[in-house]
Formats: sequence, structure tokens, C-alpha cells
Amino acid sequence: MDSNLFSRRRAERFAQLLDEANGGRRHHVRSRVDDRLGGLVGLGRQLGAAAPPVEVDPDFRTGLRAMLVAAAEREGVGATAAPTSGAEPAGRRSSAGASPRGPLVPSVTARRARARGAILVGVAAGAVAVSGISAASENAVPGDALYGMKRSTERAQLALANSDPSRGQLFLDFARTRLGEASEVRGDLAAFEAILDDMDEDTRQGVRLLTTTAVQRTDAAGLDAVDTFVTGQRRAVAALLDGASRAERDRARGSLALLDAARQRSDALRASLTCGAPQAGAADLLGPTARPCPTVR
Repeated sequence: MDSNLFSRRRAERFAQLLDEANGGRRHHVRSRVDDRLGGLVGLGRQLGAAAPPVEVDPDFRTGLRAMLVAAAEREGVGATAAPTSGAEPAGRRSSAGASPRGPLVPSVTARRARARGAILVGVAAGAVAVSGISAASENAVPGDALYGMKRSTERAQLALANSDPSRGQLFLDFARTRLGEASEVRGDLAAFEAILDDMDEDTRQGVRLLTTTAVQRTDAAGLDAVDTFVTGQRRAVAALLDGASRAERDRARGSLALLDAARQRSDALRASLTCGAPQAGAADLLGPTARPCPTVR
């Protein structure tokens, strides 16, 4: 998970935005991360409004509780804060619990502990809600009530990814998901074509991020991920041709051509990395193009 995104200040701002979205007091401030957090706030509201008929797995509840208890102990949530300077001992307070000199001002440590506690509670509620929503929407296809939630969850995953390789791999995972959806809507040409359009866009985004990273880092790991994806995805797309209408076959062949282009790009970049070509060439929708290897004289 992106440690920068969930730094203390961003977590507190996220909590403020959620509070405002639910009708709480407006803070009349704006942060540089508001645009990035906006999608997560919208997803949070949808999660709060949705009530899928799915029971959360008991093992998940047990594991989540153990994790939160350990985090609370580590962060000092619930521990009694040390009295501030000038605070009177408990024995000198009035029977109502207030100091004769007025109510005690909470220490900075106590405020931070409460803030961490609130964040932990929010994470717990969100984790339980997401587990139920994810289970309910996992097999949703276009037209289903939970399909929008499924896509929103994917966008949240992208927002939480902490690197281009992670985002690239997520896009390829989404392309695999779109392929599974396409197999469910065969016979509905408009839906079939729309899903394959989304699948191809996910493929291009994932390949572009992974090939770009491979060139920038001079590391073929991203190309390995592309090759693994193309091998399995091409086999699955080819299976769509069996029993499909002519229009569906034509559209599926377009996706096969894209996968072949991705494999060719990966092979060319791998050769450039191996022979030490100085730099990549111009970029396109699949990322950087490969320069020819230096001629040995």
C-alpha cells in the first residue's frame, strides 16, 4: 500500500473529506491531494450506502480484529495520556471529574492517539465493507447493479498503487477481468464490443507502463510480466472465436492483433536491453519503441 498516500496528514484529510461528504462540518480548506482522494471518497460513500447480502468470512473478521488490536497497541491507542504540566492530580479533582481550575486541555499526544484510533476504526469499517462488496460484485457484468461498484473498486486499487510497475500489473489484471466478462455477454454484440474495447485499453495502459519502466530501469522484469500476460491472454481470447458470430470473431481478432503487437514490442525492447542500445526511440500507445542494436565493426 502506498505509504505516502496514507501518511498522517493525508489520512487526516481523507477523514475530513469523508466527514464532509456525510454531512459533517466543512473545514473550508483545500489540499493538494483532494483531487486524488476524491475518487476514494466517492467509493466510500457508495460502500456506506450499499448493503450486499453477503456474510463476511469469520476468519477474515478474526484476522482483522487481531491486526487492529496489534496496531492499536503499537500506536498507543487507548493508553492514558500523561497529564500536562499544571494539571492537578486525580485526588484533587472535584467529584464531577473536573479540575477546580477548569477542564484539562488534552495533550497533543492524546489528540494524536484519538486521531489514530479514528483512522483505525475507519480502516476496519472500510475493510469489512469492501470484503462484502468485492464478494458481491466479483462476477458482475455490464448491466448488473453492482458493475459500477466493481469498476470503482478497480479505480481505487489504481489510486493506491505505489509505483508504475504495480499500476501496469493492475491494468493487465483488469484486462483479464474484462475478458472473463466478454465471455459472459457473447450474443450481445454491443456489450461484447464495448467490453473488448475496455480490455484493449487496459492492455495498452499496462503494457505501456511496464515497457517504459523496463527501459528506464534497464531491467527486463517488466517485459517478463508482459510476455506472461500475452501468452495466457492470447490463448483465452482465441477461445472466444469458437461458436462466435462473424462480427464477434472480427472484433476478437482485433484484440489478438493488439496482443501480437505487444509481444513484438517486448521482444524488440528485450533485444535492445541485451545488446546495450543507448536509448529507446519514440513512444506510442505501447510505450517506447526499440532502437536498433549498435553495429559491431
